Amino acid sequence: METSHDSDTKSEEAGIDHDSLDLQRGDEALKLIGARRTTQFTEEYNKKLRRKLDKLIIPLCAAVYFTQLLDKTSLNYASIMGFPIIGQDYNLVSLAFYLGFLLWEFPTVYISQKLRLAKYLGVNVVIWGAILMLHAVGTSFGAFFALRFLLGVFESCVAPILILVISMFYKKDEQATRISWFYAMTGLSQIFGGFIAYVHSPVHARFLTKEERIAALERVRDDQGGTENKTLKKGQLIEAMTDIRTWLIVLTTLMTSIPNGGLGNFSNLIIKNFGYTSKQTLILSTPIGVVTIGERMIPIVFSLVPTIVGAAIVIGLNGSGQKGALLFGTYLVGTFGSALSSIYAYNASNTSGHTKKNTVNAMTLVAFSFGNIIGAEIFQPGDAPDYIPGKIAVMVLLTVQLGISFLLRWVNMRLNIKKQAQIAEMKARHGWTDADVQREREKHAFADLTDKE
Repeated sequence: METSHDSDTKSEEAGIDHDSLDLQRGDEALKLIGARRTTQFTEEYNKKLRRKLDKLIIPLCAAVYFTQLLDKTSLNYASIMGFPIIGQDYNLVSLAFYLGFLLWEFPTVYISQKLRLAKYLGVNVVIWGAILMLHAVGTSFGAFFALRFLLGVFESCVAPILILVISMFYKKDEQATRISWFYAMTGLSQIFGGFIAYVHSPVHARFLTKEERIAALERVRDDQGGTENKTLKKGQLIEAMTDIRTWLIVLTTLMTSIPNGGLGNFSNLIIKNFGYTSKQTLILSTPIGVVTIGERMIPIVFSLVPTIVGAAIVIGLNGSGQKGALLFGTYLVGTFGSALSSIYAYNASNTSGHTKKNTVNAMTLVAFSFGNIIGAEIFQPGDAPDYIPGKIAVMVLLTVQLGISFLLRWVNMRLNIKKQAQIAEMKARHGWTDADVQREREKHAFADLTDKE
């Protein structure tokens, strides 16, 4: 570890006042470290710290996400094991979870901004555990609808909080990998069972020494993503709502979530219709989870193409009696879910400003829940047992999502080119070097500014 006292001569000559930042409206991290970097940590030290973070944060995030996914998919397993709710009532019970999720997403995100993330998440975990246990005594449509609705309410905080945790502790080039690791629980939840745990931000992380907390914050300073801020900022909320990238993310999430809502509740019924018994179906559905795990780190486009091919196989071979080929097509369909982990990673690494990040995460999860509500209705009882209209809908929606993904990539490339031009103009105007630009980035890293400010 080294201490640095670099001068800011050129910045001062350009009229930049390092003490002019509004620290009261800045990031929580400013309570522990200043606006300017004064401490340098060696690469060896940072690697050791990252390994320590990986050993605790990722397993804990994975455990929480695993437990949530197991809760959500429990209805899918019950559907072939004598579940008392059938037909259209089953569809309504399926969407009840996402209705609660939809209605409570924005409130839960902004409540979590005001409180310590770990404590708020912990309370929600305990409550949803109690609600899930009550499923064992439910027998009527009304009881199951109410329980699934409440389950959605108390589980709606999980994804946005976990995305924030990853973005607070990890650098941008590390976030996508870590999110894919805990999002792999989507697959594991179809195979095993899990446990519950949670963590705080780097500012309050008790498992780190003070020096390690400072190092953890300095690691992410260059990314300018910040950690947390308790103030709800109207300007950031408006910016999130008016950013075209937000709506493209919402749209691509919606395109992914409609198939998820259908297949998440009906995939076992589809497999059983190939001619398998209930017990065989439970066993044969587990490879869908394995396929999901293997695809997590592949870009969105490469996760969607196999699903489109798989849907085409299942539709084309419908009624052929070729159980092996139909089952293989169903496994391919399971790859599309990894696109959502890429969306989560995008939000974590490409959105700055705590209120803006919370708003974008909330809008993403609202689109997720709304899509799942629609998805629960694309597999209609009248289309059973083949559900051909639902399968066609899956194929069409994900084909559309391919186009949206390419459009979002184009928008980001345009914005990056524009930002580089602005930096070049600023360097020329003030006579700055790359080192001067870096110092300015470091100074504003924890000022709780958005990616456009």
